[in-house]
Amino acid sequence: MKFIAKIIVTTLAVLITTWFLPGVTITGVNDTDKLLTALMVSVALAFLNTVLKPVLAFLTLPITILTLGLFYLVLNAIIILLADKLVADFHVKGFLTALLFSIILSLVTSVLEAILGTNKKDRERD
Repeated sequence: MKFIAKIIVTTLAVLITTWFLPGVTITGVNDTDKLLTALMVSVALAFLNTVLKPVLAFLTLPITILTLGLFYLVLNAIIILLADKLVADFHVKGFLTALLFSIILSLVTSVLEAILGTNKKDRERD
């Protein structure tokens, strides 16, 4: 159930973030198509973050340490660009846009989790 709640929150965050950021678009004929595409982006991001990101983080650990963790933002942008390639109706203009998208998506997701109470830390306090 936690996974489904996380996917729903991320889907909403993807929709909100694409609305804010002009370089990221979700194409579709109607709102249902856009919602389905945002859902597919959320699932793709969950998959890539679970499977690929730990491997990339391990392989790039020296550069991440040298940059004091800032290279981890580059990994997030790479994951966004890979999601762009996996989901047909999701388009990101370039690397900088992907970097901004990942930062804004993280912020929007955090706010939505706080509002909706789906954050694990919020449930542990209750």
